[in-house]
Amino acid sequence: MTDTANRANTTSTVPVPFLRLAFRPLFWLGALFSVVAVALWSLHIALGMPLTPYGGSYFWHTHEMLFGFVAAIMAGFLLTAVQNWTGVRSLNGKPLAALVLIWLLGRVVMLAPVAMPQALAIAIDLLFLPLAALWLTRPIIKTKQWHNIQFVPILLLMAVLNGLSHLSLLQPASSNLLNSGFVGIAHSMILLVALVMVIMGGRVFPMFTANGTGTPRVAPLPWLERLAIASILASVVVSLLPADTWAALQGTLFLLAGLSNIARALRWRPQVTLRVPLVWSLHLSYLAMCLGLILLGLVAFGILQQASIAYHAITVGGMGLMILSMISRVSLGHSGRPIVANRAVTLSLLLMAAAFITRVTGPLLATHYEWVILLTGALWVAAYGLFTITYSRLLFSARADGVTHS
Repeated sequence: MTDTANRANTTSTVPVPFLRLAFRPLFWLGALFSVVAVALWSLHIALGMPLTPYGGSYFWHTHEMLFGFVAAIMAGFLLTAVQNWTGVRSLNGKPLAALVLIWLLGRVVMLAPVAMPQALAIAIDLLFLPLAALWLTRPIIKTKQWHNIQFVPILLLMAVLNGLSHLSLLQPASSNLLNSGFVGIAHSMILLVALVMVIMGGRVFPMFTANGTGTPRVAPLPWLERLAIASILASVVVSLLPADTWAALQGTLFLLAGLSNIARALRWRPQVTLRVPLVWSLHLSYLAMCLGLILLGLVAFGILQQASIAYHAITVGGMGLMILSMISRVSLGHSGRPIVANRAVTLSLLLMAAAFITRVTGPLLATHYEWVILLTGALWVAAYGLFTITYSRLLFSARADGVTHS
């Protein structure tokens, strides 16, 4: 009788599968939100569909893809990974539900600003990243794994940039202190996310490549690792400075970051991964990010005029493809399933790669910009829509191996 009661009590404390670890709700809802956000933006630009969100349509699109979509995926990844790093149970159950609800409310009030007073809407939007950083900090401090603490200040800096983005709307005169106002802040956020991609890429890409292809793992070159990370970190810092004054320094750092990371990526032997979709997609996304950094260098030196192409190489090709590949991979691994891409996953990755190519080359080749946006948006919606549909059952159900803590 006692054993039965104990088992019942233990079972009652296990959260429903969807709330057992942060990757489940934040990956699924983040992917779904990106489908909605990209569809609305594409229809607005290409077909003139009315869109009147907080800050205007351009602010909303940029803000929500960075501080809405990317922030959710990053928090989901880090709050999942920290349990593996530390062995301490990460955020789950009702506290996780509360964090997800705050994120959802932020998306609602950004899209429908009349839903509540502006100050309250901004406060809700600003709350998510600091809370995610707090929950990330707790297991790291408990186990004294100080080498993983680096992600906490990154999340907090993202929160600061989010606050500055709102300030640029509330006090436009402050834009002189914030590079080029919201646009400059968004560009700094893009580079900060690229920094996370560089850090995580060095940690896991060589391992994923070796495991996925059955080839030896490539040993890092310490000096190249330091240069690749330091150059992108410096790029984040100088991106906050006025471009007209610091163009030469910015251009030099962007080129250095792009070239050093390409050298790093090529050492990981992307050519051996062509038969492994969940690995070649990671390599392609990393190279897309490097391409964007090099193009930013060319923009800074006046060789290329369209900075949007450079930033979209990083956002669509780098972030978009890397996120899709990583959430597909992590969701399989943490649900107790083989990390193998089925046809739907492979198709989604190919669609996302096509979105990257279309968004970067389209403005150079097409005369109708709105059709480039519509096609790129359709490819993104199809890619992330496939993930949302095909992974729904996996993310809402218990692990295949019966483990209850992820």
